[in-house]
Amino acid sequence: MSLIFTTYAADFQWSSLPALPDARGFAGSFAGVVEGTLMVAGGTHFIDKMPWEGGTKLWYDTLFALEKPDGAWRVAGKLPKPNGYGVSITTPDGWIILGGGNATEHFREVFWVQKDAQLPPLPKPCAFMCGCESDGVIYISGGIETPAATTALSTFWSLDLKQPGAAWQELPPCPGKPRMLACMAAVNGVVHVFGGAALHAGKDGKAEREWLNDAWAYAPATGWQKLPDMPRVAVAAPNPPPVIDGKMYILGGDDGANVNFEPKEKHPGFPRSILVFDAKTQAWSQAGEVPFSLVTTNAVRWQGQIVIPGGEARPGVRSPQVWRGKMK
Repeated sequence: MSLIFTTYAADFQWSSLPALPDARGFAGSFAGVVEGTLMVAGGTHFIDKMPWEGGTKLWYDTLFALEKPDGAWRVAGKLPKPNGYGVSITTPDGWIILGGGNATEHFREVFWVQKDAQLPPLPKPCAFMCGCESDGVIYISGGIETPAATTALSTFWSLDLKQPGAAWQELPPCPGKPRMLACMAAVNGVVHVFGGAALHAGKDGKAEREWLNDAWAYAPATGWQKLPDMPRVAVAAPNPPPVIDGKMYILGGDDGANVNFEPKEKHPGFPRSILVFDAKTQAWSQAGEVPFSLVTTNAVRWQGQIVIPGGEARPGVRSPQVWRGKMK
């Protein structure tokens, strides 16, 4: 029987689902629902040492499936190739995986999972972007074009799934700084982008992050609008953030406060507070906390609840835990 943590959240009741069948867990996986079955695919973990010790990061292509909450995960197939850190979106017509990448390249491919239908590739290779679906249209924003990129993309693309043979459209970019690992959600046809990180080249030539807490909204008829800033930075929070009754829930996310924490193996994890943006009042609030510290993962609606399947629990450390949240 699952344990219920009623004291952690003001708006949610959280319980555990069967853990993913790999004790190391995964970060950057894709998750979605196909014909009522919860699925998790791809992602990465370190197999020998932690990243600061020179550990080896591996990318995976395994597709796991869970048919019912009290069932067991099974291997249901493979992705076309090892992949992680792209966008995955469950639509009324099925589950779509967009972009992503591996250690040496990022991908343009866009495809339905377990469905024979073609979708056009992204205009550019892209990973670490954010995306959502609104009224049958997919929106994708930001990310980085290559694994070694020192600047994020300012791109904002849309694909109308209702139009057979439709191509990606390039839309006006978000007026804020180009970013990666932001959150995106839509309410009443308006697309919202929250937080994330901008990039610049450091003294060693490698990418350094600038932590962002700004928020923006895009309406197809009127364009972009600046929203009130987030109460704190949120990078790589579970995506797309759940939308319930016109409110968007940012479940944790890295605030950058412990980016230089030492010793690294004692890192305390990421913030657990739930930030809520109300599209009607245009105001932020907090809805308690989640009982987990997980980033670079998905938030998937399954059987009327929000599922968070694994992710990065602290730098370099993945988790096989799978959580589900139910509104009180």
